[in-house]
Amino acid sequence: QVQLVESGGGLVQPGGSLRLSCAASRSIAGINAMGWYRQAPGKQRELVASIRSGGSTNYDSSVKGRFTISRDNAKNTVYLQMNSLKPEDTAVYYCNANFMLRNYWGQGTQVTVSS
Repeated sequence: QVQLVESGGGLVQPGGSLRLSCAASRSIAGINAMGWYRQAPGKQRELVASIRSGGSTNYDSSVKGRFTISRDNAKNTVYLQMNSLKPEDTAVYYCNANFMLRNYWGQGTQVTVSS
């Protein structure tokens, strides 16, 4: 089992930056894939970025070049660095871990991009 706790959300102006953190309750070295999803009001939850245990990454086209996902196995933490934020990035961001054929989710952190 894996518990995930996100942090780092908040209110930021367009063009600004935020870094989200996802702390896991166990070692993430053995977790096959971890990722960040987001859900805006009235929309379905969508994948933003993912990172596999070997380090390969994948990004949604809407964030490619602006967001960077990384993992620190020593701290059991996954990060999402978000730069050049846009109002359409406003959403609740969720951390996800795929471990032992199960999906685990954090409680979410709100990101609001507004002037």
